[in-house]
Amino acid sequence: MMMGDLQVVRGIKKLNNQNYKTWSTCMKSYLQGQDLWDVIGATEFNPPEDAAVLKKWNIKAGKVLFTIKTTVDEEMLEHISIIETPKKAWDTFASLFSKKNDARLQFLENELLSITQKEMPINQYFTKVKFLCREISELDPTSPFQNQE
Repeated sequence: MMMGDLQVVRGIKKLNNQNYKTWSTCMKSYLQGQDLWDVIGATEFNPPEDAAVLKKWNIKAGKVLFTIKTTVDEEMLEHISIIETPKKAWDTFASLFSKKNDARLQFLENELLSITQKEMPINQYFTKVKFLCREISELDPTSPFQNQE
């Protein structure tokens, strides 16, 4: 990865407790554009027997892991700091923010209950409420916020 490549990665907001869907979508697009998604997207990894092919694969894996680790907040980095493969790092975040994450659901519901417009412009307030409702409905399909377009 050249320095120019890193400029594009900087355009991706770092992963935090609130933006997994956006981060993962942007990261997937970025990695696909860099021809690196196969390192994560492969359902099974069978190490190539050819030494040259294995070396290229390891270089790609290193680039992906570096990209992931540099696009997450320090708090999120703690979850993957000792992980050595990009697939495991990706899957760790997917699991952490999965649809079955009750703690995340409770956090979002509390945030929705406590949000106030205050000094926020109405469009920003509306967008925030809509975002919270969408996130809640994705975590809990039985929520009353389903299909609130």
